[in-house]
Order: sequence, then structure tokens, then C-alpha cells
Amino acid sequence: MKYLDEFQNPELARRLLDDIRATVTRPWALMEVCGGQTHTIIRHGIDQLLPDDVELIHGPGCPVCVTPLEVIDKALEIASRPDVIFCSFGDMLRVPGSDRDLFQVRSRGGDVRVVYSPLDALKIAQQNPDRQVVFFGIGFETTAPPNAMTVHQARKLGIPNFSLLVSHVRVPPAIEAIMTSPSCRVQAFLAAGHVCSVMGMGEYPELADRFRVPIVVTGFEPLDILEGIRRTVRQLERGEHTVDNAYPRAVRSEGNPAAQAMLADVFEVTDRSWRGIGTIPASGWRLSERYRDYDAEYRFSVEGITTKEPAACRSGEVLQGLIKPHECAAFGTVCTPRTPLGATMVSSEGACAAYYLYRRLGTTPTPQEASPVV
Repeated sequence: MKYLDEFQNPELARRLLDDIRATVTRPWALMEVCGGQTHTIIRHGIDQLLPDDVELIHGPGCPVCVTPLEVIDKALEIASRPDVIFCSFGDMLRVPGSDRDLFQVRSRGGDVRVVYSPLDALKIAQQNPDRQVVFFGIGFETTAPPNAMTVHQARKLGIPNFSLLVSHVRVPPAIEAIMTSPSCRVQAFLAAGHVCSVMGMGEYPELADRFRVPIVVTGFEPLDILEGIRRTVRQLERGEHTVDNAYPRAVRSEGNPAAQAMLADVFEVTDRSWRGIGTIPASGWRLSERYRDYDAEYRFSVEGITTKEPAACRSGEVLQGLIKPHECAAFGTVCTPRTPLGATMVSSEGACAAYYLYRRLGTTPTPQEASPVV
């Protein structure tokens, strides 16, 4: 197949679903660790088309959602300073901090700008040498390389008024944290294809062996998801636990060596706090000592901020796959995309946003509503 719409072919979707139904003999619980995959699953009703014995659990795969409240509050504090131009991707502007968001900072006079690349922020720094320009660098392994490259360029070009507020996280330690949790029900993982396109698959075999879980690298279109599920269920039924690449058009086993080299030069692995989950050892990056002058946390001395999550928000349980979004009492009532309590409702990759957007409000849909793929 060469074109994107071919990966939404209804007849091929039916065949994959028939194969899954013919394979399953017992209950299985699979977790996707990617917010983009979650949205595909909910948008196309894939979870409702699967056999009852196949449950999809939504994991902590949304980078905006897992950015801790403490880092959001640091961003708000920095963005409020009169000498700062604060740059971010648009999906961060509505994420609530303890008492406001970046949109509100901008409405009160803060110079908060939406950019489409960290290099845009670097250009703004070149054009405004008398201002401090900060880029909000969040995300998984997918967005880390361009952010690393931008810091590398700032140092190379001698641009002193640019810095990065870093909140990058890594997927493999999150999988380990999920599997070691006492409440874990996950028996297999659909791994995020874009993460593996950067980092390769080298960190996954050890996890698959240690926890005896299949890990299938999967893409983002409906047929990608169904093929990933088909391969995963076959492994589970056979008692296998290997790493399988179901996204070969984008993922090579070694990943992208140039991107990995840039990450190794600019970042170093560190413990990271995940919103709603807590600290996961070695689960993130920070700027290495060589690039510490470009770290906004140090430049603006915003360490040590303490925060408290809203009591009504259960986004942490959603991120851990313990509940579905509509099982939270605040979902769709006091918590909506216009009045979000947590990032899972406002992020374009958040599970709560997907359930709200595609009207998964806890009611049973009609076959037509549940089967847009087929």
C-alpha cells in the first residue's frame, strides 16, 4: 500500500477483525502507549469492534498530559516575567497549572507566542537580543531530537538569550513502571511507531523477556492498529513474548543514529516526574553539563515549586490505565475542553479529550456510531 487512505480500507479492516476473532480464545488486556493511537482507536471505534475478550487499555502516551504540574507552574512563572518571550507549541497554552494557564498569562500582558518549531524560537531570540527567549521543550523521544538540535545551534551560533525549559520523558522506563505496579493488568503493549523511528527497538527485548509480554511496534492508522492487535493476540495465544515490528515502513530496528547522536550530545538521562503517576527513575532527559547555560530552570532559578492536583481530577488514574475517562465523575461536567481540570482533557492527544470529542460519554453506541472504519 502506498497511500494513506489505503490504511483505512473497510474491507481490509473486516479481514483483520475476522482474523482477531478467530484467534482469541481467552481474555487479554493490551495497552497502547501513544496518545495518537488512542485517538485513532476511539475515533474509529476500534475498541468496540474487537471481540469482548480483547480489552484496550489507554496508557501514559500523551506528552502534554504527563508533563508534571510543577513544570507547568515553572513555565507560567517564567512566562510572566516582563523580559521574557515565552514560546511553545499551541497544545500547551490551555494546559492548566495550579491557578492559571499560558493563555491567561498572555491575556495579562505576558509575551507568550505559539511557534511551530523550536528553530522558530531561536530565530525570535536572534531578532530580540535584548529579551530572554524560552522554548517549552516537552515530549517523548519523538520531539527531543529537534529540541536538542536547537540548543546545539544556539551554542554554535553564540546566541546567549535563548534557553529551553525541558520536560522530556522516555517510554521504556514507563513500561517498566507500569509492569511493576501492583495494580497492573497489562499483558502486552502496542509500542509507539514514531518513538521507535527515532530510538529503534533495542530497549524493548529486555522488557519483553523480563515481564513476559509481547511488544508490537505499531503505526497510527486504523489498519496499523488492527494489524498490531492481530500480531499481539497471536503471540499471547501462543505464549510468546517477543518484540515485533508491525510498522516497517517507518521503523528500522536501529532507529535514527543521527538523532540519537544529537540526543547523547545535548541531553543526559535523569529521573522524571510524570503527571498523575509520580517519579520514574531514568525516565527523562535534562540538558547535560555542557549545555547547562541554556537550561531555563537554572537561568531563572525556578527550582523547588510545590503544587497540588485538583482533588476532583482523576487524570492520573486515566494515564495509568486504571479507569476509562468517562468513569471520572468530573468528566464532561465540571471538566470539559473549555474548563479542563487536567491535561488529559485539553491535549490533542489526551484520552479524556478523545472520549469527549467522539462522544464516549459512558453510553452504549449504535453499531453505526461504533463502526466508522467498516
